Amino acid sequence: MDVIEVLPRLRMLRFPVGAAYLWRDGDELTLIDTGTADCAARIEEALDGELRRIVLTHWHEDHTGSAAELAARHGAQVIAHRLEAPVIRGAVAGAPPVLEEFEIPIRAALPPLPPAPPCPVDREVEDGDVLDFGGGAVVVAVPGHTDGSIALHLPGPRVLFTGDAVANVGRTVLGVFSTERICAVVWLRRLAELDVGTVLFGHGDPHTHGVAAVLRRAVEATT
Repeated sequence: MDVIEVLPRLRMLRFPVGAAYLWRDGDELTLIDTGTADCAARIEEALDGELRRIVLTHWHEDHTGSAAELAARHGAQVIAHRLEAPVIRGAVAGAPPVLEEFEIPIRAALPPLPPAPPCPVDREVEDGDVLDFGGGAVVVAVPGHTDGSIALHLPGPRVLFTGDAVANVGRTVLGVFSTERICAVVWLRRLAELDVGTVLFGHGDPHTHGVAAVLRRAVEATT
């Protein structure tokens, strides 16, 4: 795992597959996503404060894999969209993606990932809810990748966590492996309208300069 300081209060935890993010408010930490089920010990090495909450952008195993273990060890509150919560808890199965033709070989080339253990969800959120970190993190519903995918917008520091709604692998594009690609495109346009100076992706390196233009180009590439 690589630990990258993106901003003075924000670190990226980069895994072989995907990433998680640590946001600091004084001695309190918020973790956005948790990597796969074998990432907990490595994440703990990066903790230098009290882990108060874990926000899961969606149910996929490369984002929720270590949530149960970390929440149990640290007593952290787990937060997810209400449509993702039953999947994260293990009560129902998540819907599989509807692959575009170009996504089929990409999917086939990926290594198998360990399943995510069921994890309690303490707070179910909706679009527009505000979370108590980063000066008020606004939940932005971005359905399409999964039914209850969310992004997080921190208006004060002008930070956006996209989850898998957007990816930055080679170039910034709409996230792949969606259940409803058309819906994902619509909500990508919404993200591009936000006032953002730093954008963090579920896959790929952050952007800290020219973010508005980067997101606009991602929108244009879908048309």
